[in-house]
This record gives sequence, structure tokens and C-alpha cells, in this order.
Amino acid sequence: MINGPAKSILLFGGTGTIGRAAARALVSAGHRVCCVVRQGADTTTLPEDTQIWHAMGDDGTLLWDAGDLTGYDAVVSCLASRTGAPQDAWRVDHDLNAAVLDAAQTAGIQQFVLLSAICVQKPALAFQQAKLAFEAKLISSGLTYSIVRPTAFFKSLSGQVARVQAGKPFLLFGDGALTACKPISDRDVGRFLALCLTDAALQNKVLPVGGPGEAMTPRQQGEMLFELTGQTPKFRAIPVRIMNGIIGALTLGGHLSPSLRAKAELARIGRYYATESMLVWDGSQYDAAATPSFGSDTLRDHYRAMIAGDVAADLGDHAVF
Repeated sequence: MINGPAKSILLFGGTGTIGRAAARALVSAGHRVCCVVRQGADTTTLPEDTQIWHAMGDDGTLLWDAGDLTGYDAVVSCLASRTGAPQDAWRVDHDLNAAVLDAAQTAGIQQFVLLSAICVQKPALAFQQAKLAFEAKLISSGLTYSIVRPTAFFKSLSGQVARVQAGKPFLLFGDGALTACKPISDRDVGRFLALCLTDAALQNKVLPVGGPGEAMTPRQQGEMLFELTGQTPKFRAIPVRIMNGIIGALTLGGHLSPSLRAKAELARIGRYYATESMLVWDGSQYDAAATPSFGSDTLRDHYRAMIAGDVAADLGDHAVF
């Protein structure tokens, strides 16, 4: 439970995987939660004690007057574009969040907790620029803010579980040690977001956060999977230059075809995650020791549950494999 009085929370993005975890954490902490969702959205996986407000159109427009938001203490936003494509990213990660912020300010809401991403610290892609632009807007808003930048989610590291179970090699870029991360579960991210509402030490700050334990490379993730399935490790290396060639070809084709242009951006996102660590960037290198750890859920336990069939694969749109 929370220390202090319960708050009335407007939760955006509550039907996504992290949003659902945030809803559960907020309700468990004793807050009163209203999930603002699209008309017709599936809300069956949200906690029973959650209020549902169908106040978003299918195109993401907000169907309310600012007065409808009075009486709420804080906004928690888990809004994020599904693909990271430029148009979608600016429409959701920036514009929709900005509309929510403007309405919150008009209604007198004093606090805003934002789910962002650690990759924005070294931006090279449209969705990162969109997230950063909104982060800047939130910081300058005058509201009490917390900007949470998680490292790699379990779901984005689970795309090869079925491959390994089927006896296939674990795919690596380069030698599998190009990158590292501190994997964090949806549940622990949800709990961290909820803590930001009441812990003053987590407010008016940008907060990178990883899961418990040491940073892990993709090769170490593969070795863990082989161990858990009782198999001899088998790896297949994919040179990064192959992805560079694919991106180059799609970029050329994108001058003539919008669909190829979109695929080129998705390929760039894939290359980014394959070649950049999800750890704190100090301006010259990634620093695992400087990347805070939080929570108790481990990737090993998640893999074990997936192998046993207790957890279904719920891959993100940005999963490389």
C-alpha cells in the first residue's frame, strides 16, 4: 500500500502490456485508477477495480472537454507508437502525449508520470526524437514530473525461445557481445511507475531503470536458454553488414514506394537494437554500473515460465527476432 492518501489517477495506454502492469500496480498500491482508452478497446485484462473511460477515437483524438479532467491528481502515460514509424511516432509519442499534457494543465492536474525509453539518450530514429521532444515539453510544463526510461523488456528478449525449443540455433549479430542490457519485467516497470507518484526522490527527474542483476549480452541470453532447455549451445552469427545492405536497398526503394520506406525505418530500428546497448550512456560509452537496478523478476525465471508454457510470448513491435 502507499504511504499517504490515495490519489486519483488518469492512466493512458493502459491496454498495452506495460499499461496493464501499471494499472495493476496502481490499484494494488491503493490508488483510484481511470483508464482512458479507445472506443471499442479490449479492457478485459484490466483490474476489476479500474474505471474505464472510452474517451479516445480510433485515430487517437481525445473526446473530452478539459473540464472532464478536474478532480484527478495525476496522469500516468504509457502511450507509445506501435511500430516506431515516423508519422505514427510523432502522432502518438509526441502529439497525443502533448494533448494530454495540455488538458491536464488546463484542468489543474499537478503531476505527470511518463513511460519513455532508455534508447532516447542516444537518438538516431524518428520515434526517439518524438519521445525526446515530448520529454522536453513535460520538463518545461511546471508540473511535477517523472520520466521513466526502462532498459530492455522481457518481451523484447523472448523472440527466440521457440527457436531454441525447436532445436534451432540462437541467432546473434556479430559475436553476440556487441550489446548488453539489464532486462526488466512489465510488472517491475509498473511498480516503478506507481512509486513515482509518492516517492519525492523519484520526482522531477529523468529515471533510467533496469531489472535486478548484472547486465547481459545476447550470447549470455542464448546460453541461458540452452541451459534451461537442456541443449548444447548452438549459435549462428549474422554480420551487421547484411542488415546495412537490406536497409540500403529498402531506402532506395523507398523513394518510389511508401511501404518500402516504412520497412526501411523498421529495419533501422532493428539495427539500432542489434548494435546499441540498453544501458546508461555517459556520453562516450555504455555504463552498466551506472544503470540503476529495480525489482525482483529475472529473465531466467521468465524464460523458465515460457518454456513450461506458463507465460505466452508477447513480443513487442521492436523485437529484432
